[in-house]
Amino acid sequence: MPIIGNTDILRFVRAANTNFYYAFLFLPREKREAIFAAYAFSRRTDDLVDDAVSPEEARTSLAAWRRELDACYNGTPADPVALGLQRVLRRFPIRRTHFDLLVDGVEMDLTMRRYETFDELYQYCYRVASAVGLICIEIFGYRSPEAEDYAINLGIAVQLTNILRDISEDAAKDRIYLPTEDMERFHYTETDLFNGVYNQRFTDLMQFECNRARAYYEKARRLLPEADRNRLCAAEIMGGIYARLLEQIERSNYNVFEKRAQLSSLSKIIIAVRALLANRVNVVGRHA
Repeated sequence: MPIIGNTDILRFVRAANTNFYYAFLFLPREKREAIFAAYAFSRRTDDLVDDAVSPEEARTSLAAWRRELDACYNGTPADPVALGLQRVLRRFPIRRTHFDLLVDGVEMDLTMRRYETFDELYQYCYRVASAVGLICIEIFGYRSPEAEDYAINLGIAVQLTNILRDISEDAAKDRIYLPTEDMERFHYTETDLFNGVYNQRFTDLMQFECNRARAYYEKARRLLPEADRNRLCAAEIMGGIYARLLEQIERSNYNVFEKRAQLSSLSKIIIAVRALLANRVNVVGRHA
């Protein structure tokens, strides 16, 4: 099977209509291609669970995928996406544990359809999103150890935003990521959620969850190391795109049942350009 090429990966990411595409479009070519290859690995991991006809098939596929990951580090993988990742690893020595965490997180969807507490949900978000952030900063490059804490908190914020945006889609799969303890606190039941009940209890619950997500965005901003601001600009673009999605949810008065929050391509490009300009001002200001 031929190795998937950089152009093929770029088309794959763009066709997925992902926010990653717009966040990383302005990276230098080598880093952009590396990020897209890492994204392709992440996307394939998700698809092995989401597209499986049964949990058993998904487990079998994930086990084979773990072997491909092992081959990325210790041999020659057979899958074109894994081969693309191996090329990235030759240039960017990303820790294996980050990819292991990602696969572990995706595998949680086979057994965890409810989360009793936020601590449980945090573990899931850390694995499927913060791990991706940690992978990304190894490609971006960084000097300060605080960059890792920045990536972790931004990953949590982004994943919480995803969860709030996709409540209806997840409920259709019998998955509820809102912590049970939060739903009980606001007296909003699973039956309400499955029926798309939009009432004051739901908006109070959503306001609480949105405030939590926003707190993680703010924590990430505080942790962004000045020494690495230029290197992590792409991560800031990603954070800006998802923070805007969170704003859309809030402006709709949390009615995620009626319309899924999404941004136009133009809006994403504007967010990216503004982040790039702001970063340039900060860098110039520091060296003026």
